Amino acid sequence: MQFNHDNMTGAHLAADLANLVVEGRTGGGGVGAGELEAVLRTHEIRRPALTTRQAQVLRVWGARLRAVFEASGTEERCTAINALLVEGTAGVFLTTHDGRRPHLHFTPEDDDVVGRVRAVTAGGLAIFAVEAEGRRLGVCARSTCVTVFVDTSRNGRREYCSARCGNHDAVQRHRTQLRAGR
Repeated sequence: MQFNHDNMTGAHLAADLANLVVEGRTGGGGVGAGELEAVLRTHEIRRPALTTRQAQVLRVWGARLRAVFEASGTEERCTAINALLVEGTAGVFLTTHDGRRPHLHFTPEDDDVVGRVRAVTAGGLAIFAVEAEGRRLGVCARSTCVTVFVDTSRNGRREYCSARCGNHDAVQRHRTQLRAGR
């Protein structure tokens, strides 16, 4: 399956926000506005400056996004995305801002940054779920890793967030087999 990576900003932003706000990931003090703004800039979210209150709202939203990646099946994943769509979108709008080709927005262009982030993540996850038939969103299979990911691999069977986590588990399995063989 080929994915149009230009249309996947929302799904990747959702994963990054869910990973950023996971408990214990940022040293206990919580994710600051600066860290959130950096993620928004990475995904080319316009006007990413956040107030303290907006940062708090996005931390809560990031935690809610995790449910989509942690879903045990397609039906549960669709239910989680639908809940985000209800809360995070205001309709569908076709736009060509900033000289870009026509694309969809799920809230008016003049919405504040929180509204735009909630809309792009909810809408982006919905579009990705349609293209991926409700699959290809997950949590790393390594027992000590809580990183969520968007699977854009050719075969759609990705289990780990990174090669590092996959290699770590492979080494652990190999060592376990060696010990069992003794």
